[in-house]
Amino acid sequence: MTQHSASQPPRRPLYTPEERRRRDESSWTLVQGILAPVQFVVFLISLYLVLRYLATGEGYLAATISVIVKTLVLYTIMITGSIWEKVVFGKYLFAESFFWEDVFSMLVLALHTAYLVAIFTLDSQTQMFIALAAYATYIINAGQFLIKLRAARLEGQRKDGAQDGALAGAAE
Repeated sequence: MTQHSASQPPRRPLYTPEERRRRDESSWTLVQGILAPVQFVVFLISLYLVLRYLATGEGYLAATISVIVKTLVLYTIMITGSIWEKVVFGKYLFAESFFWEDVFSMLVLALHTAYLVAIFTLDSQTQMFIALAAYATYIINAGQFLIKLRAARLEGQRKDGAQDGALAGAAE
């Protein structure tokens, strides 16, 4: 059992019981659960195409289209994720439980958007390096969300275990 010092208040749970209920009942949770792996597959394909272009100089159009598709999928998951956050936490972005993930998501969005601008303003190699920078931040951000998903599962298991223990104690 962990002890909290007198100077540190206990950490807020990732979800309050009401937030957990809203999360579980929201169709946006399913949307996010579908879009996240789709985005990852699009990312892997695009990463391959970008690296192939940088290594061989061939396939610029395919790489460019793949980064544009990845960016559009990112925008879609960010918009639907914001709606999900509003449903669950009452805020479109920067809810306490996902504050740092949202902050980093803004960097991911900025780099993907910079790539779109670069298509019209910079040479092809620079464009692809911007795409790689965007993809590096995407991987970090995806890791943040996976860690948060695991924390939510563990928190749910602890609550379920505590409820089972309370029910067993009440039955005695």
